[in-house]
Amino acid sequence: MDKNNLETKRGGIRDGAGRRIGSGKFREPTSVVRIPTSQEPVIKDFLAAYQKKRLNTDLDAVSEFELPSLHHVPINLPLYSSKVSAGFPSPAEEHVEKRLDPNDFLIDQEDATFFVTIQGYSMMDVGLLPGDKAVVDRSKTPNIGDIVLAVINGEFTIKTLAKDKSGAPRLLPANKDFKPIEITEEMQFEIWGVVTGSFRRFR
Repeated sequence: MDKNNLETKRGGIRDGAGRRIGSGKFREPTSVVRIPTSQEPVIKDFLAAYQKKRLNTDLDAVSEFELPSLHHVPINLPLYSSKVSAGFPSPAEEHVEKRLDPNDFLIDQEDATFFVTIQGYSMMDVGLLPGDKAVVDRSKTPNIGDIVLAVINGEFTIKTLAKDKSGAPRLLPANKDFKPIEITEEMQFEIWGVVTGSFRRFR
C-alpha cells in the first residue's frame, strides 16, 4: 500500500479550529511574538495596564455616592398646569394642578436608592452632564435599553445597557465622541442598579 496516498486525520489546519478571530481580550486578530520567559509577567502587566487605560478613555467614572435622607420632612410644592414658553406661570390657585413632593417623584424605593454625581460627557445626549445627581435604584431589574450604573474592573460608570449579536452585554454612551464598551469574559463586570432619574442645580 502506498503510504503517500493515505489520508490522515492528524495534523494540518482544520476548518473552524483555533480561537475565533476577535474573541480575545482585545477583540482583534493576534500574532505570535517570542519573548524571554522571565519577561512574560512584565508583558502581561503592561498589557493589562494598557487595556485599562484604553478602556478608561471611553469610561466616565462617577463620584460621591450618597444616600437619601432617612428623616426628611415632606415638601409639597405647587405643580402648575400652565404651559408657557417663557416667564413665570400665574401664581393663582386655579392654575395649580396638584402639589408635588420631589422625594416621591424621584424615589420609588427609598432603602434601595442612592445618588451618584456624574463626571464627564459620555451621556450628555440623554441629559446627564457633569455635576448632575443620578438617581440609582438597586431594586429594579436592568433591561436592555435601561441606563445603568455598572462596574467594570473596579471602575463605576453610567451607560445604556445593550447586547451584541452573540448576546454579550455592551455599554453604549450617549455621545458620538465616545465608543461603545464591549464586555468580555476577562472583565470584571456587574450592574449595580438602574438609573431612574437625575437632578441638577443651576445656582
